[in-house]
Amino acid sequence: MDLDRTDLDIDAYLTRIGWSGDRPPEPTVETLRAVHLAHVTSIPFENLQPLLGSAPSLALPDLEAKLVRGRRGGYCYEHNTLLAAALRALGFGITGLAARVRVGAEPGTVRPRTHMLLLVGIPGEPQRYIADVGFGSIGGLLEAVPLITDTELRDGTRRHRYVREPHSGGLEDLWVFQALQDGVWEDQYAFTREPFDATDYEVINWHVATNPRSPFQHTLRAQRTTLDRHLQLSARTLSETHSDGTRKERELAGNDEVLRVLAADFGIELPSDTELPA
Repeated sequence: MDLDRTDLDIDAYLTRIGWSGDRPPEPTVETLRAVHLAHVTSIPFENLQPLLGSAPSLALPDLEAKLVRGRRGGYCYEHNTLLAAALRALGFGITGLAARVRVGAEPGTVRPRTHMLLLVGIPGEPQRYIADVGFGSIGGLLEAVPLITDTELRDGTRRHRYVREPHSGGLEDLWVFQALQDGVWEDQYAFTREPFDATDYEVINWHVATNPRSPFQHTLRAQRTTLDRHLQLSARTLSETHSDGTRKERELAGNDEVLRVLAADFGIELPSDTELPA
């Protein structure tokens, strides 16, 4: 894994995300936001490799084979490593960051930094942006947004903001990423701008994929995002949430139906004899 690599087949990547503009596009704010949105709505989130007993490779050729040329997705390290390579190839500057996820945590709980995200520099622009195509949550970004505080940010049909929070013992206050959910601002994750390198993500990836206490080891998680809905499969519960807040869910009957839904609704194809944990 090397966050500085740019030898991605950028044309194949742009085809995978359904890019219809110039090739290659210029490294502008508009390009960054459009590529981010196209990636999120084209490549699904999934944790099938850890669930089936192996840590995903973060080597760029392997990511290209799986996420670009194969009908598969991945989780945050895979998605954001791939996006970093694509953005570098297009001329953007990339710094890797790591966040502590707060979704589902009790107030005051301090989780380890296990989520990867990107700080993006645009040539000639002083403002930096956050890109994150691998959060795998309805509270995640649809488009890259500027790293600014106390301002409501509109990315597609979603609403986000960053607030600052004192960081005990830290060199700078935390940046807390929040999503507007049912009229309430809810914390998604918190981070600082300390750079993380490829070797850091290798260690975190291994921990998340192989630690017996990791939720990615025990529960199937797949998500697919479009402009107007968010589809989620957790174990065998399939839920669909629309941008107006309406939601419905149902239980899948068994392994065969799970495999059919993954292929038809998420664009994730597995061998027909794959046995997934219940």
